[in-house]
Amino acid sequence: MNNSLRIGHVFGVPLSVHWTVPLLIVLFGYSLGSQTLPAWLPGRSATAYTVAGLAGALLLLLSLLAHETAHALTARRKGIPVHDVTLWALGGVTRMDRPSAPGAAFLVAVSGPLTSLAVGGVALGAGMGLAAGPGWAVPTAVLLWLGWVNLLVAVFNLLPAAPLDGGRVVQALMWWRTGDRERAERAAGRGGQILGILLVAVGWLAVLRGSWSGLWLAVLGFFVIVVANAERRQASLTRVLGGVRAADVMAGPVETAPDWITVQRYFDEPSGSPAHGRHSDVPLLDFEGRPSGLLQLPRLSAIPAARRETLRLRDVAVPLSRCTTCAPGDLLEEVLKNVRPRGGGLPILVMDGGTLVGVITAGDLDRLAQRRMLRGDGTG
Repeated sequence: MNNSLRIGHVFGVPLSVHWTVPLLIVLFGYSLGSQTLPAWLPGRSATAYTVAGLAGALLLLLSLLAHETAHALTARRKGIPVHDVTLWALGGVTRMDRPSAPGAAFLVAVSGPLTSLAVGGVALGAGMGLAAGPGWAVPTAVLLWLGWVNLLVAVFNLLPAAPLDGGRVVQALMWWRTGDRERAERAAGRGGQILGILLVAVGWLAVLRGSWSGLWLAVLGFFVIVVANAERRQASLTRVLGGVRAADVMAGPVETAPDWITVQRYFDEPSGSPAHGRHSDVPLLDFEGRPSGLLQLPRLSAIPAARRETLRLRDVAVPLSRCTTCAPGDLLEEVLKNVRPRGGGLPILVMDGGTLVGVITAGDLDRLAQRRMLRGDGTG
């Protein structure tokens, strides 16, 4: 996920935090400290409410991390490579390779909600235990709130629509029953689209009736729609691109630029200026003619004029290590599994050894998919 900060590892899995996480802490801390706790326990000081609200929000963040960690650990036990875990305002995302069997997909999907159920049960039990002792009213309330929120997270995540865990469960069961993975993915994605539309509608209806909490629900619905659409598109591409190799679809000759020239010089050269380029992404070559990164032209316009004389193209490009690369003979279906979303997903750079021989853009993939679907055979 873009705009995330790598902060360490959890059980060996890279852990990142999105910039919206502080927003999550502030919103839940404010809601708990200024609304929930004063309603449950009136008469406490503002300081007590504030500290308890922030503590509850941080505990909620840790419980969301436990949810995502369960996905990651289960996937690793099943031999599925896990790339990273990212926490953000709507929960978390565990990025991993696609499971190779429906049983593994099912176990990975249910591990998160089961962990949230366990955390919720432990928090509720601890809260009820503390309630028996004197002077523990505020910690008791925080734990009870944490328990109920985790139960709600588990139940919500089990709704049968991708990208929620319940959608993954339905997808795994349908895959197991029919043997058709892509059909199961499309069905789960369709469920996600319907759920997202319902969430947006309910959220905006709540806003119109004066409840601003509905805005959060609408944002969540929009996110579900976007991811569900992307997953349905990915499933369709996987189906129609079977047997196609990178060399069959890559475009050439490749428009490149030297990575050592300054941004201003690139603007000044008519053949290389953004206004004259055919693509919005241009591969860069070093002094020895080897690919060194990917220049995203829309980012150049944001560079202040005073810095364009000193910044070189390689300073503002996506480095090769973050670009998606493949060999001409690689199957596109396998290449797309490894597309890197953090800045250099598409285009895909096709390299023969250390030489750039072609690029594959999103437009190339769309055109190929449309041609194969129009022919109706899906086999080329």
